[in-house]
Amino acid sequence: MPDNLQKIRLTPNCSLTPRGAALFFGSICAVTLGLALLFTARGFWPVLPFAGLELGLLGWALHGSLQRRHHEQTITISDAAVEVEERAPRLNTRVVFPRHWAQVKMRDGASPLHPSRLTIESHGRRCEVGGFLNEQERRGLAQRLKRLIGRSGETPRADLDAALPL
Repeated sequence: MPDNLQKIRLTPNCSLTPRGAALFFGSICAVTLGLALLFTARGFWPVLPFAGLELGLLGWALHGSLQRRHHEQTITISDAAVEVEERAPRLNTRVVFPRHWAQVKMRDGASPLHPSRLTIESHGRRCEVGGFLNEQERRGLAQRLKRLIGRSGETPRADLDAALPL
């Protein structure tokens, strides 16, 4: 392994555990179905299918939230290349850019409500990194990547790379 190899591993902040999600979903189901059955017993039967639909949508949203835990991006910077590897359920991609020509760009969102986008680009190809980070984290990552990768056509000094913590 080269001495100048830098790795940055990015994962989303997912504090909800499967057990916590199950407890939350179970408690919401108990309350919602209890109330829906009470209303159904009093003759308001349309409440029950809507309660079931509501619980189905909540379960779908919780499942999607829990799947985010498995998303991971790894950025590897060596003397010759910048490699972005992305792993998620049903997705595994790897993009390699020549370090000498790679550029780190921060693009503003389409509107003030949309987040910015951080990309690594070279020769007409681009790869977005840190899409799940908040704005402050994304800007900090952009600064760090710019220091590690350098400007297009320039290679950062080796002593600068060694001084940066992981």
